[in-house]
Amino acid sequence: MIKNIPMKGRAHKLGSDINTDYIISGRYKFSITDPQELAKKVFEDLDPSLASRIKEGDFIVAGDNFGCGSSREQAPQALKAAGIQAVIAKYYARIFYRNAINLGLLVLEADTGQIEDGDELELDINNSKINILNKKKELELKKIPDFMQAILKEGGVIEYLKKHKTF
Repeated sequence: MIKNIPMKGRAHKLGSDINTDYIISGRYKFSITDPQELAKKVFEDLDPSLASRIKEGDFIVAGDNFGCGSSREQAPQALKAAGIQAVIAKYYARIFYRNAINLGLLVLEADTGQIEDGDELELDINNSKINILNKKKELELKKIPDFMQAILKEGGVIEYLKKHKTF
Protein backbone atom coordinates (compact mmCIF):
# COMPACT_ATOMS: atom_id res chain seq x y z
CA MET A 1 0.00 0.00 0.00
CA ILE A 2 1.26 3.49 -0.71
CA LYS A 3 1.87 5.06 2.68
CA ASN A 4 2.87 8.51 3.81
CA ILE A 5 5.01 10.23 1.26
CA PRO A 6 7.95 10.50 1.44
CA MET A 7 8.70 7.03 2.81
CA LYS A 8 11.97 6.35 4.62
CA GLY A 9 13.67 3.06 5.37
CA ARG A 10 16.76 0.91 5.09
CA ALA A 11 17.76 -0.98 1.96
CA HIS A 12 18.36 -4.73 1.93
CA LYS A 13 20.23 -5.19 -1.34
CA LEU A 14 19.94 -8.42 -3.31
CA GLY A 15 21.18 -9.37 -6.75
CA SER A 16 19.44 -10.20 -10.00
CA ASP A 17 17.20 -13.16 -10.82
CA ILE A 18 15.76 -13.44 -7.32
CA ASN A 19 13.10 -16.06 -7.92
CA THR A 20 9.97 -16.69 -5.90
CA ASP A 21 11.58 -19.75 -4.28
CA TYR A 22 14.30 -17.47 -2.90
CA ILE A 23 11.65 -15.08 -1.61
CA ILE A 24 9.69 -17.86 0.07
CA SER A 25 10.65 -21.48 -0.38
CA GLY A 26 8.21 -23.71 -2.23
CA ARG A 27 8.40 -26.20 0.63
CA TYR A 28 6.08 -23.86 2.58
CA LYS A 29 3.53 -23.59 -0.24
CA PHE A 30 0.90 -25.70 1.52
CA SER A 31 2.29 -26.13 5.04
CA ILE A 32 2.19 -22.45 6.09
CA THR A 33 -0.85 -20.36 5.27
CA ASP A 34 -0.49 -17.57 7.85
CA PRO A 35 1.26 -14.59 6.19
CA GLN A 36 2.98 -13.66 9.48
CA GLU A 37 4.51 -17.13 9.70
CA LEU A 38 5.59 -16.94 6.05
CA ALA A 39 7.24 -13.59 6.81
CA LYS A 40 9.59 -15.32 9.26
CA LYS A 41 10.87 -17.48 6.38
CA VAL A 42 11.51 -14.84 3.68
CA PHE A 43 14.81 -15.33 1.85
CA GLU A 44 15.61 -18.33 4.06
CA ASP A 45 17.38 -20.21 1.26
CA LEU A 46 19.25 -17.10 0.10
CA ASP A 47 20.33 -15.68 3.47
CA PRO A 48 18.98 -17.44 6.59
CA SER A 49 19.48 -14.34 8.76
CA LEU A 50 17.80 -11.83 6.45
CA ALA A 51 14.25 -12.24 7.78
CA SER A 52 15.43 -11.41 11.30
CA ARG A 53 17.21 -8.25 10.07
CA ILE A 54 14.18 -6.86 8.23
CA LYS A 55 12.38 -4.16 10.19
CA GLU A 56 8.96 -2.66 9.54
CA GLY A 57 9.32 -0.05 6.79
CA ASP A 58 12.49 -1.44 5.19
CA PHE A 59 12.98 -1.82 1.45
CA ILE A 60 14.12 -4.75 -0.66
CA VAL A 61 16.39 -3.54 -3.46
CA ALA A 62 17.33 -5.86 -6.31
CA GLY A 63 18.66 -5.99 -9.83
CA ASP A 64 17.04 -7.49 -12.90
CA ASN A 65 14.18 -9.99 -13.07
CA PHE A 66 12.99 -9.88 -9.44
CA GLY A 67 10.25 -12.44 -8.72
CA CYS A 68 10.97 -14.77 -11.61
CA GLY A 69 9.92 -18.40 -11.34
CA SER A 70 6.49 -19.45 -10.23
CA SER A 71 3.32 -17.40 -10.03
CA ARG A 72 2.71 -18.13 -6.34
CA GLU A 73 1.11 -15.23 -4.49
CA GLN A 74 2.87 -16.26 -1.28
CA ALA A 75 6.04 -14.43 -2.37
CA PRO A 76 4.65 -10.86 -2.38
CA GLN A 77 2.33 -11.76 0.49
CA ALA A 78 5.28 -12.83 2.67
CA LEU A 79 7.24 -9.66 1.83
CA LYS A 80 4.28 -7.48 2.74
CA ALA A 81 3.74 -9.37 5.99
CA ALA A 82 7.44 -8.99 6.83
CA GLY A 83 6.95 -5.22 6.87
CA ILE A 84 8.62 -4.40 3.58
CA GLN A 85 7.08 -1.13 2.45
CA ALA A 86 8.39 -1.41 -1.11
CA VAL A 87 10.53 -3.50 -3.41
CA ILE A 88 12.75 -1.53 -5.78
CA ALA A 89 14.26 -3.39 -8.72
CA LYS A 90 15.51 -2.70 -12.25
CA TYR A 91 12.64 -4.81 -13.54
CA TYR A 92 10.34 -7.62 -12.46
CA ALA A 93 8.93 -10.83 -13.71
CA ARG A 94 5.55 -9.54 -14.86
CA ILE A 95 3.43 -12.07 -12.96
CA PHE A 96 5.20 -11.22 -9.70
CA TYR A 97 4.71 -7.52 -10.43
CA ARG A 98 0.96 -7.91 -10.96
CA ASN A 99 0.59 -10.24 -7.96
CA ALA A 100 2.38 -7.66 -5.80
CA ILE A 101 0.11 -4.83 -6.98
CA ASN A 102 -2.98 -7.02 -6.55
CA LEU A 103 -1.95 -7.79 -2.96
CA GLY A 104 -1.05 -4.18 -2.17
CA LEU A 105 2.75 -4.50 -2.12
CA LEU A 106 4.44 -1.46 -3.62
CA VAL A 107 6.87 -2.46 -6.39
CA LEU A 108 8.98 0.22 -8.01
CA GLU A 109 11.31 0.23 -10.99
CA ALA A 110 14.61 2.11 -10.96
CA ASP A 111 18.27 1.70 -11.80
CA THR A 112 19.35 0.24 -8.47
CA GLY A 113 23.08 0.02 -9.22
CA GLN A 114 24.03 2.89 -6.90
CA ILE A 115 22.04 1.58 -3.93
CA GLU A 116 23.97 -0.58 -1.47
CA ASP A 117 22.93 -2.83 1.38
CA GLY A 118 22.18 -0.73 4.44
CA ASP A 119 21.67 2.57 2.60
CA GLU A 120 19.02 4.84 4.07
CA LEU A 121 16.43 5.61 1.41
CA GLU A 122 13.68 8.15 1.09
CA LEU A 123 11.06 7.55 -1.60
CA ASP A 124 9.01 10.35 -3.06
CA ILE A 125 6.42 8.59 -5.21
CA ASN A 126 4.68 11.83 -6.24
CA ASN A 127 7.89 13.15 -7.81
CA SER A 128 9.27 9.73 -8.90
CA LYS A 129 12.48 10.10 -6.87
CA ILE A 130 14.65 7.99 -4.58
CA ASN A 131 16.99 9.84 -2.29
CA ILE A 132 19.93 7.86 -0.92
CA LEU A 133 20.16 9.89 2.25
CA ASN A 134 23.54 8.65 3.49
CA LYS A 135 25.13 9.39 0.07
CA LYS A 136 23.20 12.55 -0.78
CA LYS A 137 22.28 11.09 -4.19
CA GLU A 138 19.00 11.21 -6.04
CA LEU A 139 17.72 8.57 -8.46
CA GLU A 140 14.72 8.49 -10.79
CA LEU A 141 11.83 6.09 -10.26
CA LYS A 142 9.68 4.87 -13.12
CA LYS A 143 6.19 6.32 -12.62
CA ILE A 144 3.53 3.91 -11.44
CA PRO A 145 0.47 4.02 -13.71
CA ASP A 146 -2.46 5.86 -12.11
CA PHE A 147 -4.76 2.82 -12.09
CA MET A 148 -2.12 0.79 -10.22
CA GLN A 149 -1.64 3.63 -7.73
CA ALA A 150 -5.38 3.54 -7.10
CA ILE A 151 -5.23 -0.20 -6.39
CA LEU A 152 -2.23 0.25 -4.07
CA LYS A 153 -3.90 3.11 -2.18
CA GLU A 154 -6.77 0.76 -1.31
CA GLY A 155 -4.42 -2.00 -0.14
CA GLY A 156 -4.86 -4.30 -3.13
CA VAL A 157 -7.26 -5.24 -5.88
CA ILE A 158 -9.86 -6.93 -3.63
CA GLU A 159 -10.19 -3.85 -1.40
CA TYR A 160 -10.27 -1.64 -4.49
CA LEU A 161 -13.09 -3.66 -6.01
CA LYS A 162 -15.05 -3.68 -2.76
CA LYS A 163 -14.79 0.09 -2.41
CA HIS A 164 -15.46 0.94 -6.05
CA LYS A 165 -17.89 -1.93 -6.72
CA THR A 166 -16.41 -2.52 -10.15
CA PHE A 167 -17.12 -6.21 -10.51
